[in-house]
Amino acid sequence: MSPETAAGIPRDLLFGNPVYVAPVISPDGTLLRHLAPDEGVMNVWVGPADAPDQAKPVTRDRGRGIRACGFCHDDRTLFYLRDQDGDESWRLYLVDLGTGEERCVTPFDGVQARVLAHNRWHPGTMLVGLNKDRRDLHDVYRLDLATGGLTKIATNPGYLTWEIDTGLRIRGGTAMNPDGSSTIHLAGPGGGEAAPWLDVPREDAMGTHIAGYSRDGRTFYLLSSVGANASRLFAVDAATGRRTVLAGDPVYDVRRVEMDPATRVPQAVVLGKDREERVFLDEDYAKAIDRIRGELALLGVDGEISVDRSDRADRRWTVTVVSADRPVGFYLFDRADGRLRFLSDHQPGLARHRLSAMEPFVFAARDGVEVHGYVTWPAGAARQGLPAVVNVHGGPWARNSWGFDEEAQWLADRGYACVQVNFRGSSGYGKDFLNLGAKQWGGAMHTDLLDAVGHLAAGGSIDASRIAIMGCSYGGYAALAGAAFTPEAFACAVDLCGPSNLLTLLAGGAAYMRPLMSFMHANVGDPATEREMLWERSPLSRAGDIAIPVLVAQGANDVRVPREEAEQIVAALRANGVPHEYLLFQGEGHGLGRPENRETYYAAVERFLARHLA
Repeated sequence: MSPETAAGIPRDLLFGNPVYVAPVISPDGTLLRHLAPDEGVMNVWVGPADAPDQAKPVTRDRGRGIRACGFCHDDRTLFYLRDQDGDESWRLYLVDLGTGEERCVTPFDGVQARVLAHNRWHPGTMLVGLNKDRRDLHDVYRLDLATGGLTKIATNPGYLTWEIDTGLRIRGGTAMNPDGSSTIHLAGPGGGEAAPWLDVPREDAMGTHIAGYSRDGRTFYLLSSVGANASRLFAVDAATGRRTVLAGDPVYDVRRVEMDPATRVPQAVVLGKDREERVFLDEDYAKAIDRIRGELALLGVDGEISVDRSDRADRRWTVTVVSADRPVGFYLFDRADGRLRFLSDHQPGLARHRLSAMEPFVFAARDGVEVHGYVTWPAGAARQGLPAVVNVHGGPWARNSWGFDEEAQWLADRGYACVQVNFRGSSGYGKDFLNLGAKQWGGAMHTDLLDAVGHLAAGGSIDASRIAIMGCSYGGYAALAGAAFTPEAFACAVDLCGPSNLLTLLAGGAAYMRPLMSFMHANVGDPATEREMLWERSPLSRAGDIAIPVLVAQGANDVRVPREEAEQIVAALRANGVPHEYLLFQGEGHGLGRPENRETYYAAVERFLARHLA
């Protein structure tokens, strides 16, 4: 172990701005863009595809940084989205790659822009969603890239999402129903008014949606768990509605569909098992992925592969490789010669340090339900009696996956076992497991975390007396729930942007989240009929039982979990004399985007954990 490794991985390598991420070839194949810091802020860099090291910044953000961007198909424009200090009022900007001129085409206060559709067949047009007329619904506007002009072409009748085909024709949309179910509305292939096409039961609502349309318009592709446990991929005849199963698994949901960029026909699906697994539908695509894997094997790299195929000639792909114990790697794959060219790691400095292994584990919860998760163990340490941090994912309708995780690496490097549990309600394991989490915030979702700790402690690998719980968003709620409901199980808790009162959470939030409210009522609880249950499941209701130190951090401009959620629990901790720290970050929203704020937060958490788990 080198002296530098022994000193620990510097936090700025884990939580500072990455050096290089998100490379994409331009549609005409001549340019390569990526995201990288410019004067300490993430911006878009563009250079020749044949000389990536000549890239220069083409944007000049000096705030929280740019993370959403793309080339336009007119071969001269780049777009990006930027909000105001984390408030999610995304504005759409266009950059002329020839002149460098930049303009905001949605300069509306308090309005959120969403890029709905843009493709190679309509290079000068983009469809944009704007909640300009009603803050809770996004209407559809046609944007002329050349002039920047916006024309409203559809008023939202109540859709949560729109359905738009490759011809930029609006085919319909999906609306939530009062009971938490949803209805997909579609027009026929010849057009006309959209009508209800598929009623999706509540238990299938999270696993059922249209994944795309074929270029010829005769077929669309449906991901659905209706009639099965896990979501499967169907080809649907647009004229007759006849469905054909293309791929699926009895336990694991289809996580991703990979389509031919020209025909928009699926070539593979990815199943989110403990490690990703591809099911190929196209032999040539399978050979290309096998060639990439072979090239990576020669480099000694094992990881999850994702590809971007923006080049209209489909000659060069950008490849992202995510491994658990090495930096995220980016490559160019040339289909003509089958060679893989290394571009960069996301943080090259990490290569000088020993990273830790992430390993899947599985256990039976107290009611017999099988639960999966991952543990990242401190490299080189004996797996006996280790202090541990239960690091709870957000969502909660999301999941942890195998791969590089900066928090897991940081915790393991500091000597803690990082335990990440895909508790019931997590996505990817089929609807039966997903729906076991309905109205189980602070209930069985929480006891799954306790049972994971019990499983690992029973084997002696972790010390049950030195366990912390931490997380962001739902993970922050879980940390507060651990402190309030089961303080005997944890030595301390860390909450970032987590709700403390489910009643105020459901009553607040951004207006554009209102169409989701019936979903929230079905899966968290309905204040009209379950007020008492929601209050009992709120950590604030048991603030008097908190007997362990708590660190609370919050973005001042968070519109998903407003700052009141942090401040009401902090007030209770203060009134009850509970040891606590409170960090309020100005200029931040739901999570921390500015590297200086991430450094402040993780430095505080590191001191906090060392003090209470030592």
